[in-house]
Amino acid sequence: MLFMKNPNIVNIVLALAVAGLYIIYFTGNNKDKSSQADQAKGSNNPLKIAYVKMDSMLFTYELAKKLNTEFSEKKESYRKEYTDKRIKFERDAATFQEKVQRGGFLTEERAKQEQERLVGAQQEIQKLDYDLTQKLSEMQGQINQQIVDSISSYLKSFNAIKKYDFILNSSGMLEGSPQHNITKEVTQGLNDRYRSLTK
Repeated sequence: MLFMKNPNIVNIVLALAVAGLYIIYFTGNNKDKSSQADQAKGSNNPLKIAYVKMDSMLFTYELAKKLNTEFSEKKESYRKEYTDKRIKFERDAATFQEKVQRGGFLTEERAKQEQERLVGAQQEIQKLDYDLTQKLSEMQGQINQQIVDSISSYLKSFNAIKKYDFILNSSGMLEGSPQHNITKEVTQGLNDRYRSLTK
């Protein structure tokens, strides 16, 4: 059953963390990369680098939490809809089987009609499974994109003030000094902006 194999919210968070790689760096000025590399060679102009822990940020960013809660509720609603129809079909199929075994149908034609009805119901359930899985997949993609776009736009305005040469996603780093971790500051700014927009 496709529907029952749907990824859980942890997978959404992991997908968003990977999506965060789109935000690999933001420059603090309009100079091109070669010019930044030239600056880096001079001891007077060291690169200004920071990083964010995307997975941690997604657990505390209020927009991400809200969207993931809505997704969980919709997923549960779809699961219930699918399960209810599946249980009804299984009950009807068991009743049909029992009726056939005890010769409960008046005619063979009537038994055949009931069998065809059950085959149709099973196909409807399989289609529902596929449709709900597709809907959840599309919704998950839209949520991921909305959160990535929100973080990306905030980081651009944030970096217009902070002037970092690079803002990295920690999932792409092997090691990082804690003083360059700006996750808390960025998350606070994201939440402040979110609250002001939802007032």
